[in-house]
Amino acid sequence: MLLPTYQARYEYLRLKGAVGKETFGFDRYMNQFFYRSPEWRRIRDLVITRDEGCDLGIQGREIFGRIIIHHMNPIRPEDIRNRSELLLNPEYLITTVHGTHLAIHYGDEHLLLQEPIERRPNDTCPWKR
Repeated sequence: MLLPTYQARYEYLRLKGAVGKETFGFDRYMNQFFYRSPEWRRIRDLVITRDEGCDLGIQGREIFGRIIIHHMNPIRPEDIRNRSELLLNPEYLITTVHGTHLAIHYGDEHLLLQEPIERRPNDTCPWKR
């Protein structure tokens, strides 16, 4: 939350991963089981409330669809086995939309929701500028 802008938060979180690179491989059942647990659902709700349902916790970027909670430090099967602090500590979690989450993992800024262009009178009429 120390980073005030959406772009600054995105740059900090960006992983520059590769599409198709496995994170859990055959151990994927572990994270699926974890994400259905009551303790995850409780922390997930807490993080959504803390971030006020906004993408990367930025006011004005409200999420109206599916909300994803991103682990700022990627988790591994060992983290789930050992119940690492990274799993359920809200300090390491942030609210995102699907496009932002993909952009963070794959470093593709084209996936980010862009701010609308601020319009001004006659900005599309070249002879009235």
